[in-house]
Amino acid sequence: MAQVITNSTHDDMIHDAVLDYYGRRLATCSSDKTIKIFEVEGETHRLTETLRGHEGAVWCVSWAHPKYGAILASSSYDGSVKIWRESPPSQGASHWTMVASFSLHTASVNIVSWSPHESGCLLACASSDGQVSVLEFQEGNWTHQIFQAHGSGVNAVSWAPATVPGSLVSSKPVGGGVRRFVTGGSDNAVKIWDYNPTERNYIPTVELKGHTDWVRDVAWAPTILQKSYIASASQDKTVRIWTTDPSRPNDWKSITLNFDAVIWRVSWSLSGNVLAVSGGDNKVTLWKENLKGEWDCVKTIEE
Repeated sequence: MAQVITNSTHDDMIHDAVLDYYGRRLATCSSDKTIKIFEVEGETHRLTETLRGHEGAVWCVSWAHPKYGAILASSSYDGSVKIWRESPPSQGASHWTMVASFSLHTASVNIVSWSPHESGCLLACASSDGQVSVLEFQEGNWTHQIFQAHGSGVNAVSWAPATVPGSLVSSKPVGGGVRRFVTGGSDNAVKIWDYNPTERNYIPTVELKGHTDWVRDVAWAPTILQKSYIASASQDKTVRIWTTDPSRPNDWKSITLNFDAVIWRVSWSLSGNVLAVSGGDNKVTLWKENLKGEWDCVKTIEE
């Protein structure tokens, strides 16, 4: 079921719109420097809160897993990342407050992404300054790590599932699950990062090469299938689908999908077997792997 919010009450372009875990609330963010929270009930929606605090366009909003409460992260052109939390309702109305603000980056923070909840309360933040920061909430306190990830801006980050394909038990007990993510940058590269529990830092373990222009988005398939799947979208008008076998976890092979326009976003279905691709031609295409390991376009949606 699709829903169109005709009156967003934003005063400028909307850059992101994300439903929470239960699909009951929608968070939107805009160049007007605000974030808006809507209650969604069936075909209707109701604006419940406008969050202010960023000093530039807000590019991205991301809901934490509900086991950590009603928590929303946002990132902005102003270089900051903010964490918002909903207080328990008083007199029938909820109230949102900013509970943390981080100004670790020297340029726009393009995207924020929460890890799978089994890995801990972790937020990865990708910035145009070429760095990635990882924020962690543990025992009532926030800690952070920041490191150079790409030679130029980082445009996208996506976490791996907390368990490894082919195993029902996590191979690393740290935080209850594997800590691994993929990044895409303006240096045309896709990189995989693994957490080193001994050094307590993130190290680049694989660099996936092949794109000839900026990598605009990356998406790690969220479910544990027989193989790991990563999709990367680029300004070179291609999407690459990278796969690896559990027996050779660092040996990634790729299949290239060619398009007639720059590709902006890639997104996996929750079951992990359908890939949605959107590009500069205002088309969304859905792709599925066939029994031969080839990818077929199963649907095209034109705006």
